[in-house]
Amino acid sequence: MTPYHLPVMAAECIEAMAIQPAGVYVDVTFGGGGHSRLMLNALGENGRLFGFDQDLDALENVPADPRFTLVQQNFRYLKRFLKLHGIKEVDGILADLGVSSHQLDEAERGFSYRFEAALDMRMNQAEERSAATVLNTATAEMLQRIFGSYGEVRNAKTLAEHIVQARQTRPLQTIGDLLAVLEPLIRGNRLRYLSQVFQALRIEVNDEMGALADMLAQAYEVLKPGGRLVVLSYHSIEDRLVKNFLKTGNADGEVQKDFYGNIFRPFSFPDSKMSQPSEVEIRQNPRARSAKLRVGEKR
Repeated sequence: MTPYHLPVMAAECIEAMAIQPAGVYVDVTFGGGGHSRLMLNALGENGRLFGFDQDLDALENVPADPRFTLVQQNFRYLKRFLKLHGIKEVDGILADLGVSSHQLDEAERGFSYRFEAALDMRMNQAEERSAATVLNTATAEMLQRIFGSYGEVRNAKTLAEHIVQARQTRPLQTIGDLLAVLEPLIRGNRLRYLSQVFQALRIEVNDEMGALADMLAQAYEVLKPGGRLVVLSYHSIEDRLVKNFLKTGNADGEVQKDFYGNIFRPFSFPDSKMSQPSEVEIRQNPRARSAKLRVGEKR
């Protein structure tokens, strides 16, 4: 059987967390529970671990461990739901961003161009807005922004115009409908182009950048001084936001100074500022190839 999601840079992530046996930790992207199980192995009997995941499929992976609590919510509500559980401060937070192998490999979820299915892409299937909603209602200007900003698609303007034109004949409802529009417009490597378009749609449908910015801001608030924030990202847009936040405390990377001109530096960097998977891991798990790991320790 294909695993729900093979945890990327698992050993590096656990080492970076610097887990204290009696500490309180959060895995904001629980998914298949791979990282969480390793964190539980490192915790003592008095430690606690909270997992966040908005995908109902993640319920199947919850460990039977009294130290673990699953919060079925988007991680952008991190502070609110920790408070509901009586938690004001934590010792570490782990985020493995992006889409899971399970979501990519489940055809009906609509995340991959490899299968014929409805244009869905919702990580939280209780939400109403799907990829089909975006494609059939967004203006050409909005679609151009989505494909250009979130997918870095070179001919984003042309693509947006063709989608608006195509949907006038009939709505785009399936992956096949979208591929029919995309094929004549593909520039360069076909698989790369399709990946960029699907990535852009997925990010828009799930407001991934907005949710990430919200989570990071709250992560800083709930971390204890000396607490670790460990983040795995998989594309340059995510990584840029994470890098900016760790360096300046905001998603835009704007340097903030106090009254005396001292620069606000929210995190120190215990090791290198960024690391990537080994060649061995990439051979074993090709989906790890674009991963970047960043670690910050709250000052």
